Amino acid sequence: MRNTIVATAVAAACFFSVNTHAADETTKVSGKTYVDFTNIDSKKNDVSQDNSGFGVDVTRFYVSIDHTFDDTWAADVTTDFQYSSSVGATEVFIKKAYLQAKLNDAFTLRVGSADMPWIPFVEGLYGYRYFEKTLTDRTGFATSADWGLHASGTAGNGVFNYAVSIVNGNGYKNFSRAKSMDFESRISIVPVKGLTLAVGYRTGKLGQDLESSGPENTASRVDALVAYVSGNFRVGGEYFTADNYSTALVKNAAVTDKADGYSVWGSVKVSKMVGIFAKYEDAKPSKDLSSSDENQYYNLGVSIAPRKNVDLAIGYKYTKADAGANTTKTNEIGVWSQLAF
Repeated sequence: MRNTIVATAVAAACFFSVNTHAADETTKVSGKTYVDFTNIDSKKNDVSQDNSGFGVDVTRFYVSIDHTFDDTWAADVTTDFQYSSSVGATEVFIKKAYLQAKLNDAFTLRVGSADMPWIPFVEGLYGYRYFEKTLTDRTGFATSADWGLHASGTAGNGVFNYAVSIVNGNGYKNFSRAKSMDFESRISIVPVKGLTLAVGYRTGKLGQDLESSGPENTASRVDALVAYVSGNFRVGGEYFTADNYSTALVKNAAVTDKADGYSVWGSVKVSKMVGIFAKYEDAKPSKDLSSSDENQYYNLGVSIAPRKNVDLAIGYKYTKADAGANTTKTNEIGVWSQLAF
């Protein structure tokens, strides 16, 4: 009920109190794709897995249509295509589809599926999303977009930034509704040029609060980030802790669990075209139910930017996932790319 009242009030304030300004309507079509050619060596308990070998993956292909009605109103539709040779599946989704009303720099409201407060924000500071996802995205403890109401803004000449979302909770791939909605937020400050400090909070039922099967637990997640980005240099660290962060845990009152993890990363451009980057992550996806579970990951590589909107990376990834009596180790080496238009 509380989420419903807040959501209704925010929507009403924006959509019935906005003063529009005359401007020419414009439509922009853009796209971005992540393509890689790699060799994977994956072993579970020292036994080679079927996803090993050479292959080409189109891990993401976004096509966006952005339409600006005037200085206040705008709309966006972004499709999300992906193909993975390791699982042999092709999928197409609507990732973003929203109507936007921007009152001023301090308040923008989006209604529909739009960026969530945490993952896209961290990706912008990290700078190597095409090579690998960020911590909470890679480990499955957050989603980059969802259906609902999304408010954001900046103040103090960019020193203060915030984002708040009230969403269905299932992620952008599933926009089914439930009795209650989830809440995610982030606030960040830039105390000195280049330095960003941010915290985030998420709570809700993950879209499982249904009439036929009301959940007993509530999922929650706390995030923190410190990053410094200046010129050709980036360095940062991310941490999260989560409670009952799976649909099964939300539904079962007799079972609870905790998880946490951290990530550190850095990159430097050694010339206009060439850079070096690395990242290390360590996560414990189940601290109570399976205290031996652990997910360790690191990568390193060299990036090359041969021209505008084309990024290449020659790199290596290593993942070790311990789950009870099973240990899966994955080595991947190859070439990753990002192309935008």
